[in-house]
Amino acid sequence: MFLTLPTLLTWARIVAIPLIVGVFYLPLDGAARNLVATVLFVAFALTDWADGWLARRLNQTSAFGAFLDPVADKFLVCASLLVLVHLGRADVFAALIIIGREIAISALREWMAQIGASRSVAVHMLGKVKTTVQMVAIPFLLFDGVVFGLLDTRLWGTLLLWVAAVLTVWSMAYYLRKALPEIRAKGR
Repeated sequence: MFLTLPTLLTWARIVAIPLIVGVFYLPLDGAARNLVATVLFVAFALTDWADGWLARRLNQTSAFGAFLDPVADKFLVCASLLVLVHLGRADVFAALIIIGREIAISALREWMAQIGASRSVAVHMLGKVKTTVQMVAIPFLLFDGVVFGLLDTRLWGTLLLWVAAVLTVWSMAYYLRKALPEIRAKGR
């Protein structure tokens, strides 16, 4: 099921990466680049919800889609964080925490699948909250302005990114704790 509508939406998140990065090389003023990048990120981030909903609704769930969905999310988030670090809008340590966790937990899930214990590291609500906070922080930082004369998106984006970093560490500890008994039992 490589070309179902849900899978195509997932692929769109991967295709979005060069578009979002490329916006910052267009001959537009800074505010226009920020707005276009923000709109693109939000539109493509919404496909994360839409592809899952459509896959269930249209009965088009697949093992490939289940694999590709988190990969696309990680690519989109990591690429956006790298852009934000490059632009000086995100702290490199927060980005390293988030990116490092994504790599570590992906590796842990792969290993747990190999030893037949993937259920012990299934997605938890804490991970979903972390992802939601990231997905709000990133467009705030991409926009990098004041909305309605009240909301400083850089300030709130920075705060939310650090909240996401804390949730990242917390969720990583949760997954490691859940995996440890299986690692001890089967990982020898």
